Amino acid sequence: HAVEVEVATSTGQVRVTKIAAAHDVGRAVNPRGVEGQIQGGFVMGLGYALYEEIRYQDGRVLNPTFLDYKIPTMLDVPDIEAIIVEETDEGGPFGAKGVGEPGLLGVAPAVANAIYNAVGVRIKELPITAEKLYWALKEKGKH
Repeated sequence: HAVEVEVATSTGQVRVTKIAAAHDVGRAVNPRGVEGQIQGGFVMGLGYALYEEIRYQDGRVLNPTFLDYKIPTMLDVPDIEAIIVEETDEGGPFGAKGVGEPGLLGVAPAVANAIYNAVGVRIKELPITAEKLYWALKEKGKH
């Protein structure tokens, strides 16, 4: 995965501006379907990296609905360049490999590294919220 971000250092807000994701899928039996799986996995991983967090207080969930539990929307995701790498797997059906879950695995590290590259601050706890980034920037004197 390769990710480009913009970071508002005054607020810690992160906006993903470019995405490229390359996956070895074996033989792409249905290339459009494979692209969709890569894109969907990336969006799921983006939620994990920047948005999704269950908050508790006294054993109660404080954000039980999508009004409070944030997930990425289409407005949060730029076009995703899905790069299909075909290295046939003789053990898979028609030479194919799985593509459903791998699309989300590299997203959080790629986003965290893009943020570090942009502002020089490393956040090691997910999700990387604007608040966490704001305080880390302030601590490093970059705010």
